[in-house]
Formats: sequence, C-alpha cells, structure tokens
Amino acid sequence: MNIKSNETSHQLTEEFSTQLPIWKLLAFTVAGFLTIMTETMPAGLLPQISQGLHISEAYAGQLIAVYALGSVLAAIPLISLTRSWNRRPLLLSAIAGLLLFNAITALSNDYTLTLIARFIAGMAAGVIWGLLAGYVRRMVSTSYQGRALAIAGVGQPIALSIGVPLGAWLGTLFEWRGVFWIMSLLALILFVWIRFSIPDFAGQSAQKRLPILKVLLMPGIRAVLAVVFLWILAHSILYTYISPFLASTGHTYKVETILFIFGISSIVGILITGMFIDRSLRKITLLSLFLFAIATALLGVYSSSSFVVLAGVVLWGVTFGGAPTLLQTALANTAGHQADVAQSMLVTVFNLAIAFGGMIGGGLLESFGAASFSWFMLAFALIGLFTVYHARKHGFISS
Repeated sequence: MNIKSNETSHQLTEEFSTQLPIWKLLAFTVAGFLTIMTETMPAGLLPQISQGLHISEAYAGQLIAVYALGSVLAAIPLISLTRSWNRRPLLLSAIAGLLLFNAITALSNDYTLTLIARFIAGMAAGVIWGLLAGYVRRMVSTSYQGRALAIAGVGQPIALSIGVPLGAWLGTLFEWRGVFWIMSLLALILFVWIRFSIPDFAGQSAQKRLPILKVLLMPGIRAVLAVVFLWILAHSILYTYISPFLASTGHTYKVETILFIFGISSIVGILITGMFIDRSLRKITLLSLFLFAIATALLGVYSSSSFVVLAGVVLWGVTFGGAPTLLQTALANTAGHQADVAQSMLVTVFNLAIAFGGMIGGGLLESFGAASFSWFMLAFALIGLFTVYHARKHGFISS
C-alpha cells in the first residue's frame, strides 16, 4: 500500500514538474479574478447598496475600503502563523471564507455586520494572494515557473478592467444582493475545483522557518518590495483618477472604453511577460519599467493628441500588465524557502501603494490638477528603474 502511494506521489511530481498543467493553473487564475472582483464590484453597485442598507453612497463605498484593509492587516500575520499548515487546506479555508462572508454580505441588513463581513472577506483574500505565487511555482519545474505565474496572474487585469462594469450590469439583473450570491457560487465552484484537481503541498518545517524581520532583511527583499511600492504607486495615481485625467485632456473618451483598452493591453502584457520571464527576468523588468516611464511621459507631454493618449494607454497597459508577475517572481526567487511570507509582504506593500496612490493623486488633483499626474508617475517609475538596475546581485539578479 505504501509502495503504491509512493509511486502515485512520484507520478504526480513528474506530471507537475515537466509541463504546464493549464487546467490546474486556471484555478488560480479564477482565484485571482474572484478576489479582485469581490473587492471592486461594489463600486458599480453603490446606489443599490446605499438604498438597501439605508446609508449614503459615501458609506457604501467603505465596503471597498474595509476589504482592502482586511487584506493589508491580515496577510503577513496569517501567512506567518500558518507556515506549518499544508497548503491546500489553508487555501481552501481562505476560499471558504470568501464563500461564507460574501453570503453574509448578501443576507445582511445591518451596515456594521456588512462591514465586518467585508473585512473578513478581505482577510481571506490576503491569504489567497499570499499563497498564490508560492503554490503555483511548486506545481511546475524551475524553467516553467514564470510562465505558470503569468497564467495564474491573468485573472487580476481581467477583474480590474471589467469588475466594476460587470458588477453594475449584474446588479441590473439580480440586484446587489444577487451579485454577492453569484460571488459565493463562484467561490463554491472554485473550492470544489481546487479540492479535487490541485495537489497538496506540505507546509514549512520548523527548521526552515525564519522570523518575519529576518525574511525582510534577506538580501534583495527590500529592493523588490521598494520597486513594488514605487511601480504600483505610480500606476494607482492615474488609475484611481482616470476620469478627471481624461477630462483634463479635452477628449471625449468614455472612461469605460479607456479602462477596457487598458485591460486588454494588460492581458497582452502578461502574455508577453510569460514568454520571456523564465529566461530574462531582469531584462524584461528593466524594459517594462522603462517603457512604462515612456508611457507616462507621452501622457504628460502630448495629452492634447487623442492618438497619443490612446497609444499611451495601450503602452501603459502592456508594460504594467506583467508587473505583478515580474515582481512576484523576483520576490519568490529572492526569498527561496521563505517565499510565502515574502509574498504576504508583497500583498501588504501592494495594497498600501494603492492607498497612497489614491491619497497622493487626490492631493495632486486638488493642488495642481490632473495634468500633474504624469510627472509624478514618471519620477516614481524612474526611481523604480534605478532600484532594479542596482539590484543586479540580489533581487533582480543578472543571468
């Protein structure tokens, strides 16, 4: 019986180490889509939520904020505390959390209860993001890890580009509570999918576990996290305030159209990244950041040209689309056995950068107008580029 079990385990190892298990990787694509969709979709349902809970739209908007806060506060401590757990039960617990607390949100008539449910759902999302990169990389051989992570990462730009309009459209069909039930149903399908098709992996042994501070102080970790913060910060300034920026250009583009173009371009960027990441991580990161900086300059200098604005948005999407995959891969390579804890740090820094992007963008909008966005984005991008260039020994190592 033990011999047979060992043979089966060996066959599974061979299967996951010598090829890209597309069907299984797509489960992680859906997981990424589900977490981002759950976060952003209330933005398209604010009038319905405010009516249903008898609150203002401003208060309804806090459903997004507390979800993000849950991810920021929970990712590092929860991933650290559960390092010894087998990976699949932990992942399934987080997905079950999304299922349960989306259902509670759908049922709740109390604003406080709804906020609590959203906060805990955000905690579950933080765990999923903390696990995703390390889990995916363990399913394939070293030569396929970047491509596998690129496939798993496609769900994020899809959710970012269609999450709000899709949520609004579904709200017209099923009302806002029905949309949360749909998210719970998707979580249930994902739970079954992962339970019966994704292999389990052991947690980290006590001998290999390092304190969080020691992980942070590992050579290269801080450099990668700094680039995460700078790149996501630069992106978020424009992405958060894309509507006033477009208005400042004098063009008549619809925000939905521009975000759709950005989303499609991001998917193209992920596909391109997946083609080269395993061979040229450092080069593709430098090139992506450099072209991202070019895109911000184009949007700043030639915003009066409708063609250049469109070209800038396409270049912005293509160069940023692969950023999460590049940064997750660089961090996982640098962290080694401490990858899950390092990825939980990435989740926290990523969400903090989004929050700071909103605050800085709002301050710039009030003080200097939307036309100032590009120059601050360019500055952050160039600092990030400088950081990558000088992290050739640790973080973004030369091949």
